[in-house]
Amino acid sequence: MKTLKLLIGLTLLLVVSAFAFAGFGDFANGYDLDDAVSDFKLKNTSGAYVSLSDFPDAKGFIVVFTCNTCPFALANEARILALDQKYKSKGYPVIAINPNNPELKAGEDFEAMQKRATSQDYSFPYLYDKNHTVYSEFGATKTPHVYILNRENDALLVKYIGAIDDSVRDASTVTKRFVENAVEALLNDEHVKPAITKAIGCSVKA
Repeated sequence: MKTLKLLIGLTLLLVVSAFAFAGFGDFANGYDLDDAVSDFKLKNTSGAYVSLSDFPDAKGFIVVFTCNTCPFALANEARILALDQKYKSKGYPVIAINPNNPELKAGEDFEAMQKRATSQDYSFPYLYDKNHTVYSEFGATKTPHVYILNRENDALLVKYIGAIDDSVRDASTVTKRFVENAVEALLNDEHVKPAITKAIGCSVKA
């Protein structure tokens, strides 16, 4: 009897482990640090299609997976705008991408994205990952989820993955500005520390 219970327990553990490593709830095969990022072509809220190759003079990018309705994303909206205004002129523009499926989450359709971008006066592209492929290539699981890319030898390499700062809910209590520190390190040819932090937000609905 004890042997049977042990076998059942081991079987359940193997099943759970298989699901975890298959990527349920997280992407096992997303980009890691120093991976080269493939270019993509996504529709901007302006109606034009945008690719990373459209910015040949960029030193890199601050890629942010975000959305219209997640309270964590909305709490970081002003911070995302501030990052673009501070670093676009220094060669690191923000590229925002909405990975959510509007059939699974109301308020995430393209028209709602257009309204949001207009009402908040977005200074950066806000792209629609309609086929939900780009976010999975990156391995994004949350909104917001940030990837900082740096151009090296004609490739865009991942140099930071994680949160914007250490207070996703309240900008007034921020003590560590992860993204700002990472971009400043790259501008000064220094190593990014920390290079990975935990992204806190709503799970991607796709």
